[in-house]
Amino acid sequence: MTENNTLLKTSRPVGIIGYGAYVPRYRLPAREVARVWVGGRASGLPIKEKAVPGLDEDVVTMSLEAVRNALKRAGIDPAEIRAVWIGSESHPYAVKPTSTIVAEAIGATPHVQAADMEFACKAGTEAMVMAMGLVGSGMGRYAVAAGLDTAQGKPGDALEYTAAAGGAAFVIGPAEECLATINACYSYVTDTPDFWRREYQHYPEHGNRFTGEPAYFKHSTAAGKILMEALGTKPSDYTWAIFHQPNAKFPQRAASLLGFTPEQIKPGLLSPVIGNTYAGAAIIGLTATLDVAQPGDRILMVSFGSGAGSDAFDITVTDKLLERRDKALKTQDYIARRTEIDYAMYARLRGKIAMK
Repeated sequence: MTENNTLLKTSRPVGIIGYGAYVPRYRLPAREVARVWVGGRASGLPIKEKAVPGLDEDVVTMSLEAVRNALKRAGIDPAEIRAVWIGSESHPYAVKPTSTIVAEAIGATPHVQAADMEFACKAGTEAMVMAMGLVGSGMGRYAVAAGLDTAQGKPGDALEYTAAAGGAAFVIGPAEECLATINACYSYVTDTPDFWRREYQHYPEHGNRFTGEPAYFKHSTAAGKILMEALGTKPSDYTWAIFHQPNAKFPQRAASLLGFTPEQIKPGLLSPVIGNTYAGAAIIGLTATLDVAQPGDRILMVSFGSGAGSDAFDITVTDKLLERRDKALKTQDYIARRTEIDYAMYARLRGKIAMK
């Protein structure tokens, strides 16, 4: 089914009025993981290095940094925000929301709706869709949507090379204030158990090759294809394309399957240098793309979350981007700010050494 009624469109135009990213300073090289677990054999590693949170960093602190950057670009009074939604699969509390802490810290309380989102790596875009609905319906003028993670991988598992930390945040508002208009979005969801973690388990499990097909590629390509068919667009109509990036190969293949070129995905392809930031993986790619985009550029963004589902967005950049882009740190500023660590420091920072 590709009729227009499959699209998620708001009754009034909405978009992004502010955006911000955050990436922790520490970096663990993939060769260091290989040194510890496979005797230094480093051929075919999925990424160059990944971002690792410090001892005093979690989803709350990182969300706050990203949201504050988004607010600097939005230039609004936080008291006007009517919703704060934080997507993550590594919220610091099992019972206590991240969103209320962030809302309090930015000065949006008490007249605000707050909630935490969970849908693996598409929790951030899930929050964006909800924010679009709230603003587009007229229930509120502004809403904050964020996706950040401090992802964990079992020691020695393939995920340990890629499971990273970081993400992004957006202030969604009316189209007349937007630096990028969200024209439409589409969601494609099935019950495909490719990745999971039961309660009391420290690390997630994954379905190995099953995570590629029928999980990642089926959902990502279907979401992108159906959105474009419904809008009557083709890959050449877009200046940029962004896909969820669990590694470097998956988004490149998904882009190729849909007809996009390597140049179109280049600005948003960050996994080789910061790893897979899970709930923030697609949307931090959007922040990096907005950092270089020009008015009139059209962007396709497709997220993916295990379990499984994808959200696809059609976005057009406005001339307001040039006025606000330099009001906060850019994504590449955070990527360039790095301190390399070894596996021992990584094990300490991520609590992988348990002493009883």
